[in-house]
Parts: sequence; structure tokens; C-alpha cells
Amino acid sequence: MDKLEEKDSMQQVGDNLAENVKDETVVNAEVNEGAASGAELDCFSNKTEEELLAEAQNLVAGLTVTSAEIKEKLDSIKHNFYRLYKAKQEEHRNAFLDEGGEIADYVPLPNDNEVALKEALAKFRELRNAEILAEEKERQDNLAAKNKILEELKALIDNSEDDFGKKVPAFQKLQQDWKQVGPVPASDVQTLWKTYQLYVETFYDNLKINNELRDYDFKKNLETKMQLCAQAEALGSEADVIGAFKKLQLLHEEWREVGPVAKEQREEIWDRFKAASTIVNKRHHDYFDQLKANEQSNLEKKTAICEKIESVDLEALQTYKDWQDRSDEIIELQGEWKKIGFAPKKDNVAIYERFRSACDRFFNAKNDFYRSSKDALVANLTKKLALCEKAEALKDSQNWREVTDKLVQMQKDWKAIGAVPKKHSDAVWKRFIAACDYFFEQKELQFKNVKDEQDKNLKVKKELIEKIKSLEIGTDNNASYKELKALIAEWNEVGHVPFKDKDKVYKEYKAAIDEKFDKLNLDKANARMSAFKSNIENMADKGSERKRLQRLVEKLKKEISAYENNIGFFSNSKSSEGMVKDLERKIVKLKEEQSEAEAKLALLDEAAE
Repeated sequence: MDKLEEKDSMQQVGDNLAENVKDETVVNAEVNEGAASGAELDCFSNKTEEELLAEAQNLVAGLTVTSAEIKEKLDSIKHNFYRLYKAKQEEHRNAFLDEGGEIADYVPLPNDNEVALKEALAKFRELRNAEILAEEKERQDNLAAKNKILEELKALIDNSEDDFGKKVPAFQKLQQDWKQVGPVPASDVQTLWKTYQLYVETFYDNLKINNELRDYDFKKNLETKMQLCAQAEALGSEADVIGAFKKLQLLHEEWREVGPVAKEQREEIWDRFKAASTIVNKRHHDYFDQLKANEQSNLEKKTAICEKIESVDLEALQTYKDWQDRSDEIIELQGEWKKIGFAPKKDNVAIYERFRSACDRFFNAKNDFYRSSKDALVANLTKKLALCEKAEALKDSQNWREVTDKLVQMQKDWKAIGAVPKKHSDAVWKRFIAACDYFFEQKELQFKNVKDEQDKNLKVKKELIEKIKSLEIGTDNNASYKELKALIAEWNEVGHVPFKDKDKVYKEYKAAIDEKFDKLNLDKANARMSAFKSNIENMADKGSERKRLQRLVEKLKKEISAYENNIGFFSNSKSSEGMVKDLERKIVKLKEEQSEAEAKLALLDEAAE
């Protein structure tokens, strides 16, 4: 090979190595850009304390080395364990306070699971510390090994005495040794790599490697990079997005260790690897973007729950029912909170503290209310015991109507009294309701035949209505009137009908009677008086009817007096004669109505005697 060809060949090698270094810099930049900030992933949120403890012990048992993945799992186990532990302690404390205990006397529940969990975590910390020390020592050892290889490379480059045939195997051996050395401290990675690349480039330059060796290396490197491309492309469809991203980082590390390829293939192979990496990185970005969106949505949901609890007006809660209804609502909101996932890491602790503070505010106020209500509870118990004694004294009475009214009123009084101490609530209620039930059972036995009798009366009254409807009014009105009065008398002799049929059957009867009176051409006032007289015996509440008639008489008197006063105003004016006559007609009519109402009152008084 002449000097010009050798110069061109070595220039090509130098260009390839420089381009390769550029490729590696771009890869590092894209990998760093593709890495998203980690988010807290929790797969233990639905497990019990015992299951969480077993998971922790299984992870730690028999370990001699640990990993960051195990630490993440243990952190999640610890978080969920203490969430359950705290909830159980709060439930125990609230139950103690609800039963009347004082907060100063409260003693937390012992928890053997917590002791066992702390032991497992302590063991893990020991192993983890040992692992960290071992990893750091290994990185320092690897740093020393790589520095030694760099010194040997530099010595090989500086040695101008050995011929080409001796240097190439030694150089290849140092390259192989370099690849086999493990990770070094992160702060030294870039400096070591740049120095190594510089020595490799210098070696190829100084030794003026021949085209055959260069082409062989390029071909071997191309095959390796094509395999890496295929592996990266396969990661684009892997279901585990996080796992695929981590595997891609390992592929990038391998890519950096592979030497350059021919210049005409360099851009094509790099574009293929970069395209596969972009797909994996985008899926990784999208995954964490969605995770962030979900966490933001969770934060909004949790904020809404906090606002609902904070908006509770404690001053408006004045009864045990008020407090219990609100307690049920807040417990339901706490259940919803547990179903919501994590909020963004920067907000997660703050929103939980806000939620916890809102819940504590409500339940502390509830406990204060319960403590302050002890005297009221005892007073209510005294009142309800008094009602029990009254009900028991009345339960054997046969004065059905009077005692029924009293017991119904006592039941209303019972509801108005309010709550009693919880331990007495069921017993005092059962005592009271037992006395009430006994009375009403005896009443039901006493009147069990009433319904049958009322059904018979209903049938008889319907038959009388049909007889009235079928009554023929002949030429002799007096005979027809006597026959009609006999049917009316028969009607009045019939007893009560079922309450639900009372109004309907009476309307039918009244319509039939009115029709016959119209055909008899009797005076309407007399007809109304006859009908009223015939209905007196059937009236359920004569006292109410009497009061109604008295109010009507008073009303008519006032109207008559007002009209008479108005006549006095208009009597001296000729232009008002028509108005005066109209007022006089109204007064006559009102007086007739007054006389009829007073006559009905007289009939009611006669019936009462």
C-alpha cells in the first residue's frame, strides 16, 4: 500500500470513529430525554395486614443481596400496612369514645403484625446497606480496572518499537477486557468513555490499520448492531412498557460498546436503531403522561371529597339523628376515597393530610356532642321509662277509643323525646312497644266481627237505595210521601257501614231522596228540613255539625246587619231606589237562611235530649 492509499485508508478509519462517537452522544441524549420521572406504582392496596406482612417476609427471607425493585415493593407494603393499621386504630378509638370512654383513658390496640413487619424491614435495611457498599466497592474496582486498561492502551499506542502484528492482538485483547468490566461510578462514565474512544481512534490512526482489518471490524460491528436493532424493534410491541424501556437502556449500553460500521451504512443502521428507540420512548412517555393524567384526576376527586366534608355545618347538627346521618355520609365518602388511586407525588401527602384533618374535625366534634349529651340521654331515658309505666297501666283497659287516643299520643311523645343511652335503647323500646301491642291486639280481638256487620249494613243500605229509586210517585202525593218517609226511617235504623264506603253510599242515598222530593213538588225548604231531620241519626259527629250551624247563623246575622246599614245610606236618594230594592231582597233571603239554620239547630237540640 503506497503512502497516499494508506493516508486515505486511515482518514476513513478516523472519520468512522469520529462519527461513531457522535452517534453515541446522540443516543445518550435521547435516552436521557426519554426517561420520565418515576411514579409510585402500588400493587398491594387491596391486601390485608397479614397478607402484607407475609409479602414482606417472603421478599426478605433468605436474601443475601437486594435490589431497588424489592425496596419499591417494601415501601409500598409499608405504606399500605400503616394505612390499614391507622384506620384500625381510629376505628377502635372511635368505638371506645362512642361507648362513653374518655380520650385520656384510651389505650391503642397492640399489633404483633407491626412488630414483625419492623423486623422484616430492619433485616432488609441491613441487606440493602451491605449491597450498596458492595456495589460501590465493585464500581470503584471497575473504575480502577478501566483506568488500568486505559494506561495499557496508552502504553501500547506510545510504544513505537513493536511491529503491527504484535500490537493488533494486544489491542483486541484490551478491547475485550474493557467490555467485560462492569459499571463504574456515574460521575466517571463520560470521562472514561471519551478517553477510551480517543485512544481507540489514536490507535487506528497511528497503526494505519489496513483495509482488510477495518472492513472485517466494520462487518462484525454491523452484524452486532443489526441484532440490536431487531431486539429494539421487538420491544415496541412488548406489553410491559416499563420493562421494555429498561431493556432498551441495556441495548443502548451494548450499542455504545460496539465499534463503528462502514460510512455508507452508518446513517442507515443508526436511523433504524433510533426509530425503534423512539417508539419505545414514546410509549414510555405516553404511559407516564397517562399516569400523570390519572393522578391529576385522582387529586381532583380527592379535593372534591375534602370540600364536601369541610362544608359540613357542624352548628346545624343538633340531634343524634343529624350526627348519625352525617356520619354515614362521611363514612361513605371515606369508602370512595379508598377506591381512588394515588394523587401526584408532590400533592399526595398534602391532600391526605387535608382529608384526614377534615374527617378529624367532624368526628372530634361528634365526640364532643356525644359527651355533652350524656345528661340529656339520661333525662330522655327517665321520660321514656315514665311512658312505659303509663302504657303498662293502660294496656288492660277496655275503654278502646279513649285509650287508643292516649297511646297514639304517647307514641308521638316518645318520638319527640329523643335518644337515650345506647345500652338501654333496645330494652326500653321493647318494653314500651310490648305494652302498646298488647292493648291493640286485645282491641283487634274485640272488634274482629265489626267488619262483617258493617258489610251487612252496606248491603242493606244499597238495597234501600234501590227501593227509593224504584219508588213510583203516583197521583196521591201524601201516600207516596209516607212511603218515602218509611224508607228514610228504615235507612236511619241501619247501623254503620265501612268507612271507605260511607261517603259514596250516602251520596247515592241523598241523590235518590232529592229526586223523589222534586217529583213530589214539596217546598224546597221543607224538603231540606225533612232530609236534615232524617239524617240526624246517621251523623257521626253532631257536635261538629252544631258548631258549623252556629257559625253560619252568626255569619248571616253580620251580613244582614251590614246590608241594613247600607240601606240607611241610600234610602234618601231617588237615584238609589233600584239598589235599595236589591238590598232588601238580599236581606229577605239571608233571613230565610238564618231561620232555616236556627231550625236545624233546634232539631239537633231535640235529638240530643
